[in-house]
Amino acid sequence: MSTEHILIIDDESAIRSSLRGILEDEGYAVRSAASAEEGLDLLSKGSYGLVLLDIWLPEMNGLDALAQIQRLEERPAVVVISGHGTVETAVKAVKLGAYDFLEKPLSLDKVVLTVKNALHRVRLEEENVRLRERLQTRNRLVGKSAPLRALRTQITAAARTDVRVLLTGETGTGKELAARIIHQASARREERFVEVNCAALPEALIDAELFGCLKGHGPDPSKEKKGKLRQAWGGTLFLEGIDSLPSFTQAALLSAITSGSFEPIGGSEAVPFDARIIASSKVPLGDIVRKGKFNEALYFKINVIPLNLPPLRDRTEDIPVLIAYFLRIYCLEYGRKPKSIHPEALQAFLNYPWPGNVAELMNVLERFVILVEDIRIGPEHLNLLVETREQGPAPRPSLSEALRRAERETLEGALRRNRWDIPRAAAELDIPQEIVRDKIRDFRLTLFA
Repeated sequence: MSTEHILIIDDESAIRSSLRGILEDEGYAVRSAASAEEGLDLLSKGSYGLVLLDIWLPEMNGLDALAQIQRLEERPAVVVISGHGTVETAVKAVKLGAYDFLEKPLSLDKVVLTVKNALHRVRLEEENVRLRERLQTRNRLVGKSAPLRALRTQITAAARTDVRVLLTGETGTGKELAARIIHQASARREERFVEVNCAALPEALIDAELFGCLKGHGPDPSKEKKGKLRQAWGGTLFLEGIDSLPSFTQAALLSAITSGSFEPIGGSEAVPFDARIIASSKVPLGDIVRKGKFNEALYFKINVIPLNLPPLRDRTEDIPVLIAYFLRIYCLEYGRKPKSIHPEALQAFLNYPWPGNVAELMNVLERFVILVEDIRIGPEHLNLLVETREQGPAPRPSLSEALRRAERETLEGALRRNRWDIPRAAAELDIPQEIVRDKIRDFRLTLFA
């Protein structure tokens, strides 16, 4: 377990010195500040599990400092220190969010006990966060095909190291799941797994999200923002869709990896960075590098261990196992009786190319569990999830639109009649199988729509 960090904010040097000495003897990493302003500055630049905060301070008092600490994105536990006649104020501080208070003159034994209890609560709260994250990762890499067995072996090898990993694969193949499995099997598993969806962040906000910003800067100047790099301290930072990062952010990330530190927006002092980076991309990053659209040096930094997740069409033997697994999961989740699948319906699942991979299969099975009352999913249910056609008069299509619609309906009909057996559908239509596959992608046909 990493050393826990404590910050002492007190204007009396003797108290700072004695507290620091006793807490360092207990094995804690301790820093101190003589004013609230200095303490808040230290909090903006580092991560602390606990703050010992004096009530009476020059200029900004302890209650005002406590209010600012409570607005931090990752706020530490706070134990206030009260002098004679300020116990009522200390009780008020507890009501405002402080964990406890210590009354002067300080009993060092009580200080140690209070600190241990406060940090224990912090650890419990962090463990609850990690537990929720693990529960969200209920899905494992299910299957026994050769590509999946090879992937599991590679993931196990990657988890034993602390080097950076680059995950590639189509949408829905399970890149985030693989990243979480690596984290949970690594030496960093007791620390946080922090995810950033790079593609979902507006370009103007992405630096603040990653590197954080000091008060007076960034999207909300009224408060300090702790970026994802700091949140992931000691743990794993998963950069999903790293190919979407703008070039200036790529350069800043490269600098953070190379130097082991970074500067938040508005800051002038480097903040240490210690997190394992796992990145993902749905397109081959090497191709983007060759086109000059991705920083080559950053690519080499994050591509120490490359892992490619196979599409579902390359591991069709896993489909029956996946169906059984997710039917069981969703039936339990929705309180339904256990369901099975008829061989003819299973054949349709096996014939379908699954462009959305496992994520699409999961979505389909969840809808079946919700909508199908029978305990067995049969071929008669395959049409239940067809999207309803728009009703009412529609504008007259152009000739090209009418031909395209007729082509789609003809192809869709052949696929349904042949239960998505592409070779048989191609034979019925008297066209090559490759054209059928191209048209499926072109028309974005899905098994149930």
